[in-house]
Amino acid sequence: MLGSAMTPVTLALSVLRASGQPTDLGIVMASQIVPQLIFLLLGGAIGDRFPRRAVLWLSNLGAGVTQAGVAALLITGHYNLAAVAGLSGAGGAIAAFSSPALTGVLPELVEPGNVQRANSLLASSQNAAKVFGPTAGGLLVVSIGGGWAIALDALSYLIAAAFFARLPAKRLSGLPSRAGSPRRGVIADIGEGWREYRAIPWLMAMSVPYFFLNMVNVGPWQILGPELTSQHGSGAAWGVVLSVRAIGLLAMSAAMYLVTFRRPLRDSSLIGVIAALPLLALGLGVPVPALAACAFVGALGFSAKGVAFDSVLQTHIPKHVLARVSSIDDLLSFAAVPVGELLTGPAASHFGARSVALCCGVIYAIATLAPLASRSVRSVRNLSGPS
Repeated sequence: MLGSAMTPVTLALSVLRASGQPTDLGIVMASQIVPQLIFLLLGGAIGDRFPRRAVLWLSNLGAGVTQAGVAALLITGHYNLAAVAGLSGAGGAIAAFSSPALTGVLPELVEPGNVQRANSLLASSQNAAKVFGPTAGGLLVVSIGGGWAIALDALSYLIAAAFFARLPAKRLSGLPSRAGSPRRGVIADIGEGWREYRAIPWLMAMSVPYFFLNMVNVGPWQILGPELTSQHGSGAAWGVVLSVRAIGLLAMSAAMYLVTFRRPLRDSSLIGVIAALPLLALGLGVPVPALAACAFVGALGFSAKGVAFDSVLQTHIPKHVLARVSSIDDLLSFAAVPVGELLTGPAASHFGARSVALCCGVIYAIATLAPLASRSVRSVRNLSGPS
């Protein structure tokens, strides 16, 4: 996670230094997300069909190899856009296999009552990496060079692969789609995952609003945030806001080790509505200290909702379809991100950046509360978390 948190900074600086073309960076970044979206459903089927330990081991090993290839091109001074984009695309495709398998493997490792604690630890690690990773990546690029910084990320994947290889094999054998049934094709497995996904009312009620949450949050925050923040402070102000937000994410993900929601989807949605505050603050043009405070408070709601939802997913979905169901949910969520990124610029040019941020904040709040209209969402009970 620390290596992955460094990569956006190290890769961006390295590609810009090597090519001098912002267009190259856009192509490289797009080459990562597109293959991940394309192969995500296949990754979910593989995560249910084969031993998840093996999927995680191979995917991390493959990610280490692709990152090592990018590092080698940069270190040796043989930068080539097609090669870097191709390796980045391979890395994105590999991520499509590791994410569903990681979701599916966690309830195989811990008892249901400890799933939320496990997710809290994972989220805390990830958010801690977000606090320190970007700064570490920038320092590494300046001190030892971007190629060597990416090489360290490659090494982190190889170390992770070594740890995944030590997971208990007996408990993580492949899970057939139906006990005693003959093995079917991958397409049939994906179809079964889709039918299971559609048959869960609370999941359908959560997924559609999640699409709009990601569409109005990720792109507008990342694109409009730096511009609007610079109007009230120096260029470093945006970095301060992001750091404060990361601290909020870390604080709540750690707190979720102890917090129990009796009705996790209902309660986390009610708390999660405060995650709209940063966008609303951007739209209202508040000073940087107030924006940072809103980013911190909003991060608390965002993190609580994320840990609670992951825990419900892993304790209420049958284990033999968990990777496939989670991959479908991830696909809907991830697909919204580039949509929001593409729409933000034109919308800001037409309506104004502040108006777009404010509107996105309102939509975010509505989409967060919308699932509560479904009784199936309100009635989901906690099967995990501290007793």
